[in-house]
This record gives sequence, C-alpha cells and structure tokens, in this order.
Amino acid sequence: MIRVGIIGSTGYAGQELVRLLLGHKEAEIKWFGSRSYVDQPYASVFQNMFQLVPDICKGEDLEKLCEEVDVVFTATPQGLCASMISEEVLSRVKVIDLSADFRIKDVEIYEEWYGIEHKSPSFIEEAVYGLCEFNREKIRKARLVANPGCYPTCSFLSIYPLAKAGLLEMKSLIIDAKSGTSGAGRGTKLANLFCEVNESIKAYGVAVHRHTPEIEEQLSYASGQQALVNFTPHLVPMNRGILVTAYGNLTGEVTEKEIRRLYEEAYAEENFVRFLPAGLCPETRWVEGSNYVDVNIKHDPRTNRVIMMGAMDNLVKGAAGQAVQNMNLMFGLPENTGLMMPPVFP
Repeated sequence: MIRVGIIGSTGYAGQELVRLLLGHKEAEIKWFGSRSYVDQPYASVFQNMFQLVPDICKGEDLEKLCEEVDVVFTATPQGLCASMISEEVLSRVKVIDLSADFRIKDVEIYEEWYGIEHKSPSFIEEAVYGLCEFNREKIRKARLVANPGCYPTCSFLSIYPLAKAGLLEMKSLIIDAKSGTSGAGRGTKLANLFCEVNESIKAYGVAVHRHTPEIEEQLSYASGQQALVNFTPHLVPMNRGILVTAYGNLTGEVTEKEIRRLYEEAYAEENFVRFLPAGLCPETRWVEGSNYVDVNIKHDPRTNRVIMMGAMDNLVKGAAGQAVQNMNLMFGLPENTGLMMPPVFP
C-alpha cells in the first residue's frame, strides 16, 4: 500500500486528489495538509467527504510528513514546494508537485514569468516533466515530478503529433483556450464571484499568461524547433473543463487523411487520449470528472492551416488525475489504476 501525504489538500486540486485516492486500491492517505484549516475536520471543509474522511487537517511540515509517507503531493501556490525541497527530503520520499516550480528548465524564464525567486534551482534539472504519455520511462525512475499545467497538457496533446512530425510552422501557432472557474483556485477573488462571471466570457492574461513558456518549451522539445505561441486563455462560467482550439500553418502539402493517421498512430495505445472520429468536435461535457482528453483536428486546405482541438477536465487530467497517473508509474503500478472512472453526464 502506497502511503500518501497531501500538502494543499483543501484547494480544488487537493480535494480532487483526495476524491481519486479514496478509490485507489493501492494507496492510503495518511496526511491531509492545509495552511488555512489546521486542526479542523477535513469533512467540515468539504462536506462531500462526510463519513468518508474522518481525519483532521494538519499543517504543511514536509520534513515531518516524510516520516509517515512514501509520496507527497504538493498542490500549493507557486514557490512553496521549491522552498521546502531538499536532498534530505528527496532521499526519504517521492514528491509530485502540482505547482509550476519545476516545470520550466530555465530558472531565469521561470522567475521572469512568475515574478518570484526560485528557492531550489539545483533540483530543476533533476525534476521530470510529468506528462505520462511522453515521459513514462523517466517518470518511473524519478524522485521529483513536475506535474504539468492544465492548459499546457491540453494544448500539447492537441498539437503534439503534427509538431513531432515536423509538419507545423512552430512560430505560427495560435492557441485559443477556455477554462472553467475552478482553474483559478479556491481562494476568494472578486473577478471570480458568481455575478462577475455568470452570463459572460472574457479573455485574461493576454500575451502574458504564465503557461506560455511551459507550452513553448514542451512543443520545442517535441518538434526540435523553437516554438513561439500566441496563447490566449478565456474564463467561462462553468465549474470545470478546458477547451483548446489551436491553429498552425502547415509546412507543406498534406491531406487530412494523412494528418489523422499521425494522430491515430500517436494515441493508439494511450489510456487517456481519445482521438475522435472525423467531424466530431471535442466538448468539455464529455470528459467532465474523468482523466480523458478528447482530441481532434480539421485541415483547412484553403489556408493550408490545421485546426487542432482538445477538451479535458482541468482538475483531473489537468491536475489531480495526471498526478495519480504519475504516482502509479513511480511505484510500478498499471498507469490507469484508480483512474478508469467514466466521464460524468449530465
């Protein structure tokens, strides 16, 4: 049985980790860490856990936590995990970080986009980017995994096969993305109140969103070229879900049938990437509550561009589900253990 500790268990991603791990046959949560609800019953924070979780929220002392668990999930704001990581910690416990602290390999780029000093840059190179579909072998051997961001996960999986094949102009990419309000976290923010978001949709972080360098870095690795992306996220009045519509210029003449073959081959053996039939557009309602990503493409021969689409649940595949996927790989379990729940509808 894998002994688990969660730092940040009372945020949206942390609560989703709890929900998934309660149904995981090989894992047991030993520690519910929280900065805001220390000494309070976990079920008083999330009443859906009434009679399911009798535990009391504890603090966020990672060194003490190491004594009781085999793996720690850190579902925390940027900078906190980096401030706690040390060689002593990693010699005793595996860490899966759901923040951005170890996703970007260039510390200067991280500090520029996130506006904070990185507290443990010596561990950036060791950290494995936890996109399971493409880093499985590295993840299996890792002590420290950087769980990918929600927008980067959906964007990368939508674009990857064409980027890998060298059929995209990597400086022509435009990514239009939309997310439910849970993507902004559980903290109280005026812009996320019901009356502020209901019956409205808005762009935010235009040309400056922090996920931009993460998307560019991973697409550059995939394509072997420098990727340059215009990334514009939008907030939509729903609880959860991400929809990505990406546009790119093709490098030559290629048919939609040939493009579809690339995607079919890339995702044929994947547990959680579903390449949809031609003409069927991904929708967030068909992946809600699941670890699935639905992907499809449309070739536009008139402009010689391709439209790449993806939909997923930002709290599952975009956060907690992918983190559990990483845990499974790190402990030698089948990758889909505890994650085969079908999407919820309606």
